[in-house]
Amino acid sequence: MAPPHHDPVRVVLTTAGREDGPRIARHLVERNLAACVNTMPVESFYRWKGNFCDDQEVLLVIKTTLSRVEELMGEVRAVHPYELPEMIVIPIEGGFPPYLEWVHTETHP
Repeated sequence: MAPPHHDPVRVVLTTAGREDGPRIARHLVERNLAACVNTMPVESFYRWKGNFCDDQEVLLVIKTTLSRVEELMGEVRAVHPYELPEMIVIPIEGGFPPYLEWVHTETHP
């Protein structure tokens, strides 16, 4: 099922500290950059500046539209405490048309 709008829905993933995730999520929704943000606790394993890291974080699953992605990523960068926050954009191939329309409506008030 194709999205109902010419501005396709995207999912942006980022991680943040458990106390920062909800603040970032609220910030994005309040500015209509995201229609919805889900947060899930995760344990992240990675190497940063030569050191092995094992951190308790939250994964933010951000629903937005393609035309809002650049501004959203700029805003995440501005409010995120990490030096190099993860930001991965995933295209949506389809979905429930009323939901996809709602994402568009919420990000284009």
